[in-house]
Amino acid sequence: MSEITEARERAVVEAVAKELFIGGKWTPATEGRTFPVHDPATGAVLCEVADASPADGATALDAAVAAQAEWAEHPPRERGEILRRGYQLLVDRANDLALLMTLEMGKPLAEARGEIVYAAEFFRWFAEEAVRIDGGYAVAPNGKGRFLVHKQPVGPSLLITPWNFPMAMGTRKIGPAVAAGCTMVIKPAAQTPLSMLALAGILVEAGLPEGVLNVLTTSDSGGVMEPLIRDGRARKLSFTGSTAVGRKLLEQCADKVLRTSMELGGNAPFLVFDDADIDAAVDGAMQAKMRNIGEACTAANRFYVQRGIADEFARRLTERMAALPIGRGTEDGVVVGPLIDEAAIEKVSSLVTDAAQRGARVLTGGATVDGPGNFYQPTVLTGVPREAKLAHEEIFGPVAPISVFDSEDEAVTAANDTEYGLVSYVYTRDLQRALRVVERLEAGMVGLNQGIVSNPAAPFGGIKQSGLGREGGTVGIEEFLETKYVAVAL
Repeated sequence: MSEITEARERAVVEAVAKELFIGGKWTPATEGRTFPVHDPATGAVLCEVADASPADGATALDAAVAAQAEWAEHPPRERGEILRRGYQLLVDRANDLALLMTLEMGKPLAEARGEIVYAAEFFRWFAEEAVRIDGGYAVAPNGKGRFLVHKQPVGPSLLITPWNFPMAMGTRKIGPAVAAGCTMVIKPAAQTPLSMLALAGILVEAGLPEGVLNVLTTSDSGGVMEPLIRDGRARKLSFTGSTAVGRKLLEQCADKVLRTSMELGGNAPFLVFDDADIDAAVDGAMQAKMRNIGEACTAANRFYVQRGIADEFARRLTERMAALPIGRGTEDGVVVGPLIDEAAIEKVSSLVTDAAQRGARVLTGGATVDGPGNFYQPTVLTGVPREAKLAHEEIFGPVAPISVFDSEDEAVTAANDTEYGLVSYVYTRDLQRALRVVERLEAGMVGLNQGIVSNPAAPFGGIKQSGLGREGGTVGIEEFLETKYVAVAL
């Protein structure tokens, strides 16, 4: 039984402001409109939050534009100190923030706490980067002049975050924007707005000036954000979400030639060669597959295992997956929480059914869980044919499809046979093979003998249709900076 009481659940939800945050003030949406936030484990309504209209969006952009010039001149050290204070507040309140996230998103409390710590690290990292924005000075090749290179904030930025990591995806975008001196309008996903509203409150406490951050919660994402993109005053869009939505946003951004950062879908291959440490490979597979209940763009989507160890790997993975406790994320010992909504359940069920009908064998799972909530059993499939839909589509759920390969070339070809290129995973103890395969894989990130790649200090992002640009690392702040060159005559 859980030690989390209903009273405490109510308290953490009630502690969060439910209005829009515009120009440093909490304000209701136009005509007082609201929409419900649901607990995916029970279907119950947690609360109602403000439902922004296009007019509210315009007001938020007005506030960001009005604050931009003064914020750009704010001392870098103080911008960094605001982030540092925000980092400490996140760490200090990790337990309550984790519970809030579990209630609105479903992931188990232990994972939610881990995300709060991970989210906080983006603030700490970019607090340090704020004072390291540099430029350059050079002598012209003919010796008759000098080149000055100066970095300036790109300007008011539009940020759109997903539901699966509702706090970390916020700090990963807000952190570099604050450090660079950009004002923001941010729109969290309608399924998980509470974490972002809590984060806005924390940044107010940390000393962020009025108008720098503006938060729009809305059930009409396209209707509210498209006019802001086409307005022309915002100069940057950073989006994390599906490739299909990303394509539409890129079309909209083209009209005003906005700078874009796109962290889009994934279809991560997980390669296990016959010389791999099987124990380590299974551990890594569990991390890469089951982090966030499989609802992650970095989740291992396609397992390719060399024939000599394929049966043993499948057996061990099946044992581990079948033993995972399922339940509401607030309950003690639960590892697998609910998927985010009914649409997610329907998609995962459809993909597994399609694979089974095409000849795949279900080793464990393969069905929804009876009762309230959006629960799906951890599932392992073998003999997955190439034409199965889940061989090509992002699963976003606790399903591990296994295929067998014989040669290195066959494995790499299969891994690269996708429009996506976010992350790949490789398990081998052969150093030469590791270097060959890593260089041949078409992915922006590779986990070599490890199942988690995300780190605030490293550049996160993909190639092909997995996105544009990078978040985190030393390059993350560059996405919010423009380079100005000054020619000086002597």
